[in-house]
Amino acid sequence: MSRYVVFDVETPNHMNNRMSAIGISVIEDGRITEEYYTLVNPEQSFDYFNVQLTGISEQSVKDAPNFPMVWDKIKPIMNSGMLVAHNAVFDLGVLKHCLEGYGIDWKPYVRYMCTVQMGRRLIPGISHKLNVLCDHYGISLNHHQADSDSRACAEILLRYFESGADAKNHIRTYSFRKE
Repeated sequence: MSRYVVFDVETPNHMNNRMSAIGISVIEDGRITEEYYTLVNPEQSFDYFNVQLTGISEQSVKDAPNFPMVWDKIKPIMNSGMLVAHNAVFDLGVLKHCLEGYGIDWKPYVRYMCTVQMGRRLIPGISHKLNVLCDHYGISLNHHQADSDSRACAEILLRYFESGADAKNHIRTYSFRKE
């Protein structure tokens, strides 16, 4: 696979079942070729903690599209390559809850890679938090901003590939089946 869809979501509250923003960076042939970002109206309340962390509030998203409107735009991108995220199970879980919450059927499962898990195997002995890895590699980061986080994750993935990592050794499967 030579196309990777690297994504990051921000959430409005502790339930982590809706997103308030999504960022996507697409890697093709060893470089970032496409980026997408939008705020998302989660149609839920915001927790103070999440607002402080992300800077996204109910006021920020009042005119933003809701998840089904965003899904119509991003589904072709999400279908177009291997999904990748930093701490991927979190981002995939939020995506799964959004799909279920709005009654949207997608795939029963997806193949994905997690840059946290990759990093633990490829560069043991350091923290694999996104900001720490960005400092390690000299990657610019505006942390907890979905567009910046997805781009940083894509840059980290490219660094892993440059160091000889083989994607086949890091592919996992995530189930989107209803539980």
